[in-house]
Amino acid sequence: MRAGLEHCLNIDDLRRLAKRRLPQAVFDYLDGAAGDEVTLRRNHDDFNDYEFLPHSLVDVADVALQTRVLNTDIALPVMMAPTGMSRLFHHQGEIAVARAAHRAGTIYSLSSMATYSIEELAAQTSGPVCFQIYVWRERELVEKFIQRCKEAGYTSLCLTVDFATAGQRERDLRNGFTVPPRIGPRNIVDALRCPHWLWHLLTTPKMALANIREHADVSEALFSVIQYTRSQFDPSLTWDDVRWMQAQWQGPFAIKGILNPDDARRAVASGIKTIIVSNHGGRQLDHAATPIGILPEIVAAVGNKAEVILDGGIRRGTDVVKALCLGARAVMIGRAYLYGLGAGGEQGVDRALAILKQEIKQALMLLGCRSVQALDQRYIRRRQGNCRLAS
Repeated sequence: MRAGLEHCLNIDDLRRLAKRRLPQAVFDYLDGAAGDEVTLRRNHDDFNDYEFLPHSLVDVADVALQTRVLNTDIALPVMMAPTGMSRLFHHQGEIAVARAAHRAGTIYSLSSMATYSIEELAAQTSGPVCFQIYVWRERELVEKFIQRCKEAGYTSLCLTVDFATAGQRERDLRNGFTVPPRIGPRNIVDALRCPHWLWHLLTTPKMALANIREHADVSEALFSVIQYTRSQFDPSLTWDDVRWMQAQWQGPFAIKGILNPDDARRAVASGIKTIIVSNHGGRQLDHAATPIGILPEIVAAVGNKAEVILDGGIRRGTDVVKALCLGARAVMIGRAYLYGLGAGGEQGVDRALAILKQEIKQALMLLGCRSVQALDQRYIRRRQGNCRLAS
């Protein structure tokens, strides 16, 4: 195990280690969010609005963590959310995360903004992979993505719907952050503080948005390609586009970025079977509802017509268990595994997943529940006397 990882007992320990091993601007890109970052803080803090109701004298000598989501059996109710440009945090990037996910027996989600292509990722991993996609102005590009995923054996597709425009990420603006990071007088001291990261930046192939490089002028700096992709995201996306994309894919299909019960009902009416409750990690609209805060309303809106996944704010196994008690089938993690990636590459991601798995198992045993699939509202309640929660 890479030095330092053995001392990481929780996800926050991995965060601190990643902060030491990454340049400030790179860490801020990972760690930051939109506006005043109110939503970023609340995404996790709102888990504290719930408390457990343990059941005693239950045989919990053997507890089961397995569940099924997107027509796939997974060994624990934690999936890897799509995150763009993972090579920023470690030179192994998305491949390291996918390998760790598959060793843990769960689903990895490849971002459209990844630094490895659909085909490169598929060639390096053997477990189930979901591809995260946007609706682009060029519908031919969407069709090509879908066809490539079919040919590469991807198991599911995830459409992100909360990116009509990029959020106001002020840490990045203040840092003058570009991709790949520019090393100059402004940040040379910070980069030299992270010699291993800098060495790999300078000695490995230049980062590229691998899935769109054929559709953009790759002779430009990567930050210009990112601007190109943002210009290509279609803000006129409607439910008609969702139905069109489902017809193109004809397989397990999730919609990510739902925060409104009305939209959840529309998703079900459009044939969606998997809804991912997410505010993009607080990186889009600041002051948006938090996933854990709105989860009970989304679950009530869809009933048994769709499975619900919670994405956002997961830092503890108890957070996972609370989400499942409130009706989620599984959760997605993003920053939690990226902290591991930044702290120690593939082994760091292994460590993040191992930490969460142990915490989930421990929580189940102490709750008196023998299976994650048996979790429900009998094991949880809103904290009493919390004026913010009064009706």
